[in-house]
Amino acid sequence: MGSSDSSTLSSSVAGFIDDSTSKHRSGYSVDSLPVYVREFIAGGAAGAFAKTAVAPLERIKILFQTRTEGFRTLGVYQSLKKVLNHEGMLGLYKGNGASVLRIVPYAALHYMSYEQYRCWLLNNCSVLGTGSIVDLLAGSAAGGTAVLCTYPLDLVRTKLAYQVVDKRQILRKNRSYIHSTPSYNGIRDAFKQVHKEGGVRGLYRGVGPTVVGILPYAGLKFYIYEELKRQVPEEHQKSIILHLSCGALAGLFGQTFTYPLDVVRRQMQVENLQQGDVRYQNTIEGLKGVVRNQGWRQLFAGLSINYLKVVPSVAIGFTTYDLAKSWLHISSQHKSQKATGG
Repeated sequence: MGSSDSSTLSSSVAGFIDDSTSKHRSGYSVDSLPVYVREFIAGGAAGAFAKTAVAPLERIKILFQTRTEGFRTLGVYQSLKKVLNHEGMLGLYKGNGASVLRIVPYAALHYMSYEQYRCWLLNNCSVLGTGSIVDLLAGSAAGGTAVLCTYPLDLVRTKLAYQVVDKRQILRKNRSYIHSTPSYNGIRDAFKQVHKEGGVRGLYRGVGPTVVGILPYAGLKFYIYEELKRQVPEEHQKSIILHLSCGALAGLFGQTFTYPLDVVRRQMQVENLQQGDVRYQNTIEGLKGVVRNQGWRQLFAGLSINYLKVVPSVAIGFTTYDLAKSWLHISSQHKSQKATGG
């Protein structure tokens, strides 16, 4: 299928949704909802759907990043098979509940705050112009805002995903599990234990490298995505396929540049589970410690599986978000008016 056919198909799908939903406007009051509420719903739905679709790969990536015993020398397929054998199908989705709970407000805050920061910059910092610099700054600020508001859920998600318990050995006495870490019985129990161990500060363990990593990542993601879209010919601007391609490339480039910070963050989040004490006091110390003790390659552990995860995640997320925006009548015209202060 050529690019023109893809554009036609994308436009037809969007047009069909617009037409079908407009016929039933009298049946509900979607249009009466504030735009930020509709963006919250659309972004949350897209984030939850995309996260769940790639949850098994996310679980394996975390096991790679944290050097979990029994998974250090395995590949992606072998690791997936091992988790299936020990924990069953649900084991592939361990921690996904916390991940979805986090991604719904995270995605909504990310998109909404990006629009608000971008609007503020356009109205108050005209010296920056209206191009890529604004996208870079607004994206970075939006990423930082979303992370600070949802980080405890990410911490709990990581701790749940880090556990690997062999259910086949539960009834066998004098047998050790694959992993001898404290067991968390779900999201609520994990929150209680983390808070009991370290208070509110414990819920934000590892937030330093997270914020340091998200600022350039979110900024680069928006910057690259918007810049790539500007290169798309006008007749193909409505093509969903091209939008997904731009988003996937933006995610890949942004993730590669900031991935080492993500590895340090994961290790800081689970270090008390590994040996009971704190090894890294801050991000710089964590980067130096990983290189010194585990080698520089560990800074990119799990990057290949992250590539496999990012592309479909971004594709599914953008597609779902676009469809949800059409259903909720969030038009680009409104956004352009808001950006220009109209």
